[in-house]
Amino acid sequence: MEMENKYSLNGIYKKAIVTGGAGFVGSNLVASLLEDGLEVISIDDYSAGKERNLEDVKERFGDRLQAVNCDITDKESLSQYFGDVDVVFHQACSKMTICLKDPLRDLEVNAAGTFNLLELARDTGVKKFVHVSTGSVYGIAQYFPTDEKHPVNPTSYYGVSKLAGEKYVRAFAHLYDMNTSILRYYHVYGPKQDSGDYGGVIGIFCKQAIKNEDLTIFGDGTQIRSFTYVKDVVNINKLVAKKGGQGEAYNCASGLKVSINDIATKITALAGATSEIRYADWKPGDIKDFEVSHQKITDLGFEFNYLDFDKGLEQTFNWYNKVFG
Repeated sequence: MEMENKYSLNGIYKKAIVTGGAGFVGSNLVASLLEDGLEVISIDDYSAGKERNLEDVKERFGDRLQAVNCDITDKESLSQYFGDVDVVFHQACSKMTICLKDPLRDLEVNAAGTFNLLELARDTGVKKFVHVSTGSVYGIAQYFPTDEKHPVNPTSYYGVSKLAGEKYVRAFAHLYDMNTSILRYYHVYGPKQDSGDYGGVIGIFCKQAIKNEDLTIFGDGTQIRSFTYVKDVVNINKLVAKKGGQGEAYNCASGLKVSINDIATKITALAGATSEIRYADWKPGDIKDFEVSHQKITDLGFEFNYLDFDKGLEQTFNWYNKVFG
């Protein structure tokens, strides 16, 4: 609890907007902000977010939570929720899996949607704008560990559209002296992550193993990922809302390195499943190796609370087991 209090925004901000607030990270962030005592507007078009992700906080904090169904590409509809908002956490995005299916929609959400929010935040005097981006903006790493000074040369439509969003965020910081900061996420995992076809690998594997279905790995499974537990990601958002440098980007990664093969093995063991592991072709734009520097965020004062991957994985699995078991 002491660690959580370190990042509390109580007394700093009164009212927050969380875009993608019914999504995985967004709903966990909404809950944490409400626990801090803030009023929160969750904005989500429910293309990926789920109403059930906010049910628990609606019961506990219903008077301070406004859950809105709104598309961030619809600026006119979006504008009615700004006015007395202090801080915006822009979590909404078109995910990597969507960009392969509809790259133009991917660009519309990740670039134009971000631009809409920035204009509204500027025009209504929002004090802080925290923008979520992705490690995919770097593309294929030229050196390890990858830090924020690494060249940005994305190899996927998703990386390109998210980089466009980042560039708008930096431009608004430069042109209008807006207090914006950027977080580059890497493979966040934890309770409430989507386990459908467009979800995260850990959520998908948990659901399949609990149902004793076979697990599919794209590639040979030796690819490394840097997984970060959702509660750490929530606290990084809050720390950056307090102390993040204007126009600065921060890698949001624990530094843990786990192979996809290891994850599949650990999850089938937790489930006591007899699921087989099958292999399919690599996905376009997929990156094999990750070693990410989080020095910049720890220099800001962040302390990771979930550096034991097995502990975080067990908590995550237990949540899915309640849903699907």
